[in-house]
Amino acid sequence: MRSWRGDDDVAYLAVGADRPPPTEFVERCLETLREQGRLRVVTSALTPADSLPFVDAGFSVRERLHLLAHDMTDVTAPTRPTRRARGADHPAVLALDGLAFDDFWRLDEMGLDDAIRATPVARFRVAGDDGIAAYAISGRSGHQGYLQRLAVAPSSRREGWGRVVVSDGLHWLARHGVRRTLVNTQLDNASALALYEACGFRRLAVGLCVLGRSL
Repeated sequence: MRSWRGDDDVAYLAVGADRPPPTEFVERCLETLREQGRLRVVTSALTPADSLPFVDAGFSVRERLHLLAHDMTDVTAPTRPTRRARGADHPAVLALDGLAFDDFWRLDEMGLDDAIRATPVARFRVAGDDGIAAYAISGRSGHQGYLQRLAVAPSSRREGWGRVVVSDGLHWLARHGVRRTLVNTQLDNASALALYEACGFRRLAVGLCVLGRSL
């Protein structure tokens, strides 16, 4: 449990992939957060099944997300180069992220670190002719791949940089034996949805949701 995007009034509950916690554990977490003086709490993105203990504890849907999968066939190398993101790139990456996402979704330094550390192995790349036009964080756990985070600078949209960093991540994952890669995006993010589908992702029937409640 930690603050959401640097806001100490809002707590963030990250839920592990193995199984959701029982409702009793969720209730204990809520009590701890109240003692800390938190006012609200949000969860990580959950499947409908994993959200049930939270719904039982009074949570409701804060955001709904499309979930898309790539079967890792016909993966090709990017048409333009990317480079490894360095620590010195973080301020520019976060500034880009702040322009690409609204207040609820944009990352701070801790959120960026969470995205990098969310999987056992991660790849953090940036691309652009002059400065950083786009970045992506890809991760893998065994044969499962994830496109953790991607953003394109508004001034660089429709220049192909989003496709470059997606292709880079997929190519890296395929080289390491990943058999399926997942990505999610907000229901109203039409440009991201079009990008992912153009890169070979397909929408799954069941999406994800972020839950929240007041304390």
